[in-house]
Amino acid sequence: MSRPEVCPKCQGTGWLLEDAGGSQVAKRCSCFGDRVKRSLVDQSNIPQRYLGCSLENFEVHNDSHRDALKISRQFVKNYPAQDVGLLFIGPCGVGKTHLAVAVIRELIRTKDAVCVFYDFRDLIREIQSTFTPESTLTESDVLAPVFSAEVLVLDELGAKRTTAWVEETVFYIINHRYNHKKMTLFTTNYPDTDEEEDRRDSFYKKSGDSLIDRIGVRLRSRIYEMCKVVEIGGDDYRKMAKQASYRF
Repeated sequence: MSRPEVCPKCQGTGWLLEDAGGSQVAKRCSCFGDRVKRSLVDQSNIPQRYLGCSLENFEVHNDSHRDALKISRQFVKNYPAQDVGLLFIGPCGVGKTHLAVAVIRELIRTKDAVCVFYDFRDLIREIQSTFTPESTLTESDVLAPVFSAEVLVLDELGAKRTTAWVEETVFYIINHRYNHKKMTLFTTNYPDTDEEEDRRDSFYKKSGDSLIDRIGVRLRSRIYEMCKVVEIGGDDYRKMAKQASYRF
């Protein structure tokens, strides 16, 4: 990886000296803000695959995409004067993760917000790994950035089937953020239903479980108190892209 170019104005110090009434006064170089934003992106844990996601390049194919994009833009505009986070719900490949990442990238770019991205399964695995004798990290080490981030994205909520330990751990995380008024965004592939008639829906048949089956009643209740639900429908982008690549 090539090193970033050294600013010719400040020679990489981030400071400039200017004359002011016969004396020199130090002020921040214009490059400093860019360095801060690069650092925030580096610390955000956004997967390489999603670093290019933005609100501008989100593809709109139906009304639910249009509504979700509008809500995401409004969220960024209102932040930090925002009461609730966002819960993106929909089948695989409709752009939930794209929008969640795009939101935090825009918050970093425009608000210098400290944002962190975690895949639900990866976070659980990282916490579990601290229990092994050879681990050099503690559970507190893993959870520190999750607790302290101004905005947390928890991707693929419910992707790991809940156990008593998983449910208690995730509730502990989410409740901590709730109590400290920290903004949280979630994505999930599991439909939000526990109604018998809704279980006949084709999406439900494909996924098998509902969100409440995957995360439990208590956690579902807290998340709905914390977030605005954003439902996204449509075809699987990844499947469409793959099929298009086979066309000659």
